[in-house]
Amino acid sequence: MLSERQRMILSAIIDDYVRSAEPIGSRSISKRGNVGFSPATIRNEMSDLEEMGFLEQPHTSAGRIPSHKGYRYYVDHLLQHGSLQTHELDAMKMVFAQRIQEMEDVIQHVAGMLSSLTNYTSIVLGPEVFSTTLKHLQIVPLSDTTAVTIIVTNTGHVENKTITIPEGVPMSEIEKVVNLLNARLKNVPLLQFKSKLYNEISSELSKYVNGYQELVSVVESVLQNDEKDRVFLSGMTNMLIQPEFKDVDKVKSILDLLEEAPTLIKLFTSSNEGIDVKIGNENSIEAINNCSLITASYSIGDKPLGTIGILGPTRMEYGRVINLLNHLSKHLEVVLGRWYGK
Repeated sequence: MLSERQRMILSAIIDDYVRSAEPIGSRSISKRGNVGFSPATIRNEMSDLEEMGFLEQPHTSAGRIPSHKGYRYYVDHLLQHGSLQTHELDAMKMVFAQRIQEMEDVIQHVAGMLSSLTNYTSIVLGPEVFSTTLKHLQIVPLSDTTAVTIIVTNTGHVENKTITIPEGVPMSEIEKVVNLLNARLKNVPLLQFKSKLYNEISSELSKYVNGYQELVSVVESVLQNDEKDRVFLSGMTNMLIQPEFKDVDKVKSILDLLEEAPTLIKLFTSSNEGIDVKIGNENSIEAINNCSLITASYSIGDKPLGTIGILGPTRMEYGRVINLLNHLSKHLEVVLGRWYGK
């Protein structure tokens, strides 16, 4: 349990470090008008906070920076949410006041606005990404080497993609695959499709279909395209302007992750409802162990529609980002209610 003085000093260090990205010393904290402690007293408290794991000292002669544990305590116990600024509220009003006909356009506009306001990377999962199920799969031949794959979901959404038929695989074999998939995967959520395809159905396909592995890869590629279309990203290169990510290899691993729609969706499915904050190694994927991911779910009544997320460095403006996500999720619920009804 931290004393009131330790809480004040930890909060001041995090606030200053978020603004400056430079280690914070005791003298700079003592100059803050609301602290009222000498540099020596602050230095002793900083040493204790470091010993307890809330602060780190990157260099012997430098000041301290917050640890992941320090950020977690700050978010859970010290955060001041405040209110949104006028230009932030105006930006939201502008997005939702537009005459946008397609739901996907609303989501894309929201993602762009979020990344612009925060200078972080925004990730938005479109409505039904968690609950859309397969209704029907069809493969229509166009020639001896090409076909169109058509996926119809329970929502009436239709996805189609031209595919190359694996060499030496006759249409009769493809029809066997389609019939089996329709029988076994109808009403299965698309997010579970890949795992069921490989874990439960591949062995069965091997008994009846020659060249089944190539066919499974083709079907999987269609589904991956469907997942990608439901993940909206903006500000992917914003990581490059953050001083924490001067290491090119570190940034590359994050950018590579952002290209993998199934992995991003997996990150979001592990989030809690409402506002969820994962800091550093609380994230399940190593590539973002030096990042924070803040998500907000949006729904109509008890029907979940999707999730908005912000990915940035652990040195993040947590209060402001949480405020933005709170407001946006509420606005989205109102706007998307026009498409889905209450």
